[in-house]
Amino acid sequence: MPVNYAGRGRPNHAIHYGQLKPPDGENMSALEFRGVNARPDIELLRGLKRQEIDLILAAATARRFPAKSVMTYQGEPADHLLLLWKGRARYFYETPNGKKLIMIWITPGHSFGGAALVPRPSTYLLSTEAVRDSVALVWDGPTIRGFSRRFPQLLENAIVSAVDYLSWYIAAHAALCSQTARQRLASVLLGYTSSMGQRVSGGIEFDITNEELANAANITPYTTSRIMSEWQKAGAIHKHRRKVVVRSTERLFLRVA
Repeated sequence: MPVNYAGRGRPNHAIHYGQLKPPDGENMSALEFRGVNARPDIELLRGLKRQEIDLILAAATARRFPAKSVMTYQGEPADHLLLLWKGRARYFYETPNGKKLIMIWITPGHSFGGAALVPRPSTYLLSTEAVRDSVALVWDGPTIRGFSRRFPQLLENAIVSAVDYLSWYIAAHAALCSQTARQRLASVLLGYTSSMGQRVSGGIEFDITNEELANAANITPYTTSRIMSEWQKAGAIHKHRRKVVVRSTERLFLRVA
């Protein structure tokens, strides 16, 4: 189905809907965006000194993106680099006939819009949308490129992130060409378990719908629903209210074999 832009005209600016004000009930003081408060797993800042991290974070603009809002738009100028500070987001690709393809998910600590690091003008290859109410730090192209020249480690980290995304794409393409529908769906579930799952009583839980799983595994929603029901009966997973709990990876593997 065509991408829904909430009935509003598509903006000329790729991050038009980000709001500078803090989320309701949350104090986004300048002190929050300092190296001492930064997640240790932020790939973009790995290997940098605390004072260097403080300098980079201080130059960013904190923007709020409500759930279901588009953060960057496919095909528009890639003139900003973003770092997800809170919330959850994901990439998607809109095909020429309007089909929305869900790509890789983005969790706090991951950056996107890396093309802004390249001086040559380019466009975003994918769109990015907030799945939950989110906060992102945003740098314009000239600012982040200036930091990459001053701190080469920053650019090295961005390259590592790009390689990670390429690895994900290769794995997804290889799975599409060589795995059964059941195997692809199991791979998607296990990937989400490790990338965005939260431990709860009875297993690892994450937010997902059958339609989103079907898109990610490149199978039909009907096939997805049928396989998920089989796995739930076997006790490998539990599906409820747009959530999946992976109860046992061992049972899941047994059902795939």
